[in-house]
Amino acid sequence: MKKIFSLSLLLAVCLIAAFDSDACTSAIFTGKATPDGRPLLWKHRDTGELDNRMEYFPAGNGRKYGFLGLVNSEVKDGEVWTGTNEVGFSIMNTASYNLQSEAADFEDQEGVLMYQALGSCKTLKDFEKFLDKMKKPRGVEANFGVIDAEGGAAYYEVNNTEWIKIDVTDPKIAPEGFLIYTNHSYTGRKDDGMGYVRYNTANEIFHKGWIRGVEFTPQWIFNNLSRSYYNSLLGIDLNKNPELAPGGWFVDQDFIPRRSTSASIVIKGVKPGENPDLTVMWTVLGYPPCGVAVPLFAAMKENQPSFMCNSKESDNSSMCDAVLKSRGKVFPLSRGNGKNYFNVGLARQYIKWLAPLEERIFIVMNGEMERMYGKGSFDASACRQFYDEFTPVIDIYLTQAPGK
Repeated sequence: MKKIFSLSLLLAVCLIAAFDSDACTSAIFTGKATPDGRPLLWKHRDTGELDNRMEYFPAGNGRKYGFLGLVNSEVKDGEVWTGTNEVGFSIMNTASYNLQSEAADFEDQEGVLMYQALGSCKTLKDFEKFLDKMKKPRGVEANFGVIDAEGGAAYYEVNNTEWIKIDVTDPKIAPEGFLIYTNHSYTGRKDDGMGYVRYNTANEIFHKGWIRGVEFTPQWIFNNLSRSYYNSLLGIDLNKNPELAPGGWFVDQDFIPRRSTSASIVIKGVKPGENPDLTVMWTVLGYPPCGVAVPLFAAMKENQPSFMCNSKESDNSSMCDAVLKSRGKVFPLSRGNGKNYFNVGLARQYIKWLAPLEERIFIVMNGEMERMYGKGSFDASACRQFYDEFTPVIDIYLTQAPGK
């Protein structure tokens, strides 16, 4: 059932401050907020399942469309945790802790919902019909962020029996052209839920950037959000003021990248009328300060870069394995309360070490993308060449990183 969203309630929730727990941070940007008019969908994933990989699911076997998605490496058929399909429909979620109206016999079906939606939806309207037709109770309590290839961009606050659309293209709701979600829903129970400190942190970073006229791009989001050590409640930024972390150590609390972070993804969509094959899924597997962003395309189908997928030897991707080893150096303590501390000094070394590689990746692929935008078609051979060129370089950077 759809309900009317109140702007006054949105503004009230934005002012709330509370404590936080493990879960995700996200944002949607319409073309109004980006330099080239193409939408962005950002999902910074926090979970107990740190082993991740990418997987392509072809059309067939009940799937109308083929799609590319982030999955847990411990295989659980029929779940995806962020993805994009061959017709430009993209989706992600954040858990909500203030939305549920009634209990269900089963829960945590968000990954199943996204898997099914990617296989069957082309537009936001398709997704709304999909939600209406779902068997109830749905077994979900979440905020789903969605963009399509026709200019649609919205969050959907969904529980067992109802859904509410928050339209990011509505200037009354998102006057700057973007909206942020963590682990509460705008229309949920006031002063309940989680993720308020992270919400305020992301909100400050994005709005300060907007005021300065920053161009919001996937690269800017990774560098300024996914690898940020700014805490809005404490008013500190450990990247800018490392002396605030004695000996390089600090408490892992309410930063956007955390011990529980398993991936950060920015999906760059297309303008209305553009070829949806040009949708690019920029993906950092593992703890973002220790990893690099890789451009992925549903249009490449099963021909994804091998280091982002599983292998004969492991269900996990080799990229995720390498980043998790570095992460283990940043979070080396496990006894007692040791897990609550991290070596931010070493994390900053990883960021500095990997920055030139990621900069080069963006320069090369952004150049290829401009060429493809101009032609209006996707160039699979150029992408294969890109992966062939960068695979050994990425391997060298990750294996020779600080702390190895």
